[in-house]
Amino acid sequence: MPTFHKITIVKISRPKEPEINNEIQWVSESLGLFGDRDKEKSCFRVFLELVKSNKENILLSSDEIAERSHLSRGTVIHHLNRLMDSGLVLNHRNRYMLRVSNLGSLVNQIHHEIDEYFREIKRMAEEIDRKI
Repeated sequence: MPTFHKITIVKISRPKEPEINNEIQWVSESLGLFGDRDKEKSCFRVFLELVKSNKENILLSSDEIAERSHLSRGTVIHHLNRLMDSGLVLNHRNRYMLRVSNLGSLVNQIHHEIDEYFREIKRMAEEIDRKI
């Protein structure tokens, strides 16, 4: 299974309104998935379509994501590449899916990988301390 390449954890306030899109956006932004440059929330819209398709247990083409999210195919491809580079999205025969089946599993996977990486950093820090 591929690992996450870059995840940025951002502490932001939880949404005040219990609305599903706000809650998905909060989880996504807390994981640093979308940058400040995503003013039109196009990356979020691509991610949302992938979350929905995972729930339906289907893989989507870039054309299908573009149609569902009301974005151009070029914009969708740009964001899919970014999400694949981060390790969040997998491509299978030009169809896309989240690398895990649901958001809870995604958060658990990220948590596990962060713990592993911090253990590795700690081991290296201790080796450096012994050498100094």
